Parts: sequence; C-alpha cells; structure tokens
Amino acid sequence: MPLDRIALISDVHGNLTALEAVLDDIAGRGIGRIINLGDNIGKGPRGGAATERVRDVCEVNIRGNWDDFIGSVGDDQPEEMRWWRDELSSEQRRWLGGLALSHDLVMSGRQIRLFHASAESPHVRVRLRHTDEEFDGMFRATAMTGDGPEPTVVGYGDIHDTYLESRDGRTLFNAGSVGNPLDEPTPSYVILEGVLDAAERAPFEVRFLRVPYDIDAEVAAAQAVGMPQRDVWEVELRTAVYRGRQGA
Repeated sequence: MPLDRIALISDVHGNLTALEAVLDDIAGRGIGRIINLGDNIGKGPRGGAATERVRDVCEVNIRGNWDDFIGSVGDDQPEEMRWWRDELSSEQRRWLGGLALSHDLVMSGRQIRLFHASAESPHVRVRLRHTDEEFDGMFRATAMTGDGPEPTVVGYGDIHDTYLESRDGRTLFNAGSVGNPLDEPTPSYVILEGVLDAAERAPFEVRFLRVPYDIDAEVAAAQAVGMPQRDVWEVELRTAVYRGRQGA
C-alpha cells in the first residue's frame, strides 16, 4: 500500500537561512505537501521574506502567537517589537492575522488535529513538562478548534522543544522549531507518513528530522539589517539557551 507523507514545520521566526535548509531537505525527500504550524516572524531578521516563502510553499498555514499579535503592536512598544512589526508590510500583517487557528485531517485511521500552542489559544502555552489536565485539554473541542471528531493525534509548535507522548490511545507531539530551536541548536521538522483520508487503520509514523544550516550566515543577516536584540538572537541560535525578553 503506497503511503502519503506530509511535512510539518513550525516557528520559523524570521530565520530564512534555516527555513531554506529545511525546505531543501523536504524537497530532497520528494515531499510536496507542507503544513506550517505558525510563528513565521519575530525574533529573527527576515520575517517578511519568511512569510512570503511559507505562503508560496505551504498548503496550510496556521496562525501562531506572533502572527496573531504583531498587527496590534503600538508605537509605545519596545524598539525590537516595533522593528519586527515594521519589517513586515501591512498586507503581510493582515494575512498573518487572518490565518486559521487549527487544522484537522485523517491519516491511517487516526483523527489528527494541528494547531500552534494549545486547543484554547495560540497564546496559551503547554510545555514539555505538563500536567495530566493540560495533556487532556489538548484533545478537547473548544471555541478555537470548533466541533468535530475528537482527535487521537495532536501536533503543535510554540515551545521550540520536540517530543512525543502517547497514553490511553492518544498521541501528543511537538514539531519543535525551524528557526529558533531551544532543545538543541539544529532546526527540526516532522514528517507524518500514512494513508491520507483512510478511515481504516494502516501503517502510520511520526518522524522527527534535524537539518543543519549555516548559523554564521543567519547571524550576519541580522547584523546587516541592524536588527535590535541581534546579540540575544545569536546566543539562542548557537546555544539553544533562551535568553530573550520577547515571547517564544
């Protein structure tokens, strides 16, 4: 039985160098379908260019917390927030703010739900070390996800840490981050492999991949455009240690 493959990317955060490396790896594996779990902008220097790339190559783009709030950043906000806002065009800010908040699909008899941070909101964070209640909440229907079949597999981004946890017949996983990984300083993405739209059980896999890229080139890009907080950005890229004041 031929299996379908979908690549899941998340949290590019304006790191165009990492994004291109990941997209090259996806293309090299012959995968033509990509779903983006959000946070295309902020923290890194090329949010506008990253936004245009994901608009071009991803069949589904989901709204992240940065995508959601960037359009409401006022002139009284810190310099770096205003810089990341103004690095985008007004049309790009509108597009980001209008993206869907969740996406459902069926693969190999599994009902899969994808969103950025949680079933409640792109601004409600569920960390790697979470409670049983938080785990259960990721599978509930909410005002954000809408009604529909209860998922048995949930994938998300936001926390920049990859993991997979299965219990009681349900699987929760995090795709990590393309542009700002905080578990190790190497971009990550996920491949879902199975039979799309199949109601019957069939082989199914959640596969994590790491793709090295030229960190020096990304640091140079931030320096070239004079991005605020570029020293903080460099530390995070090189060490995967969170040092910034802004949200993940």
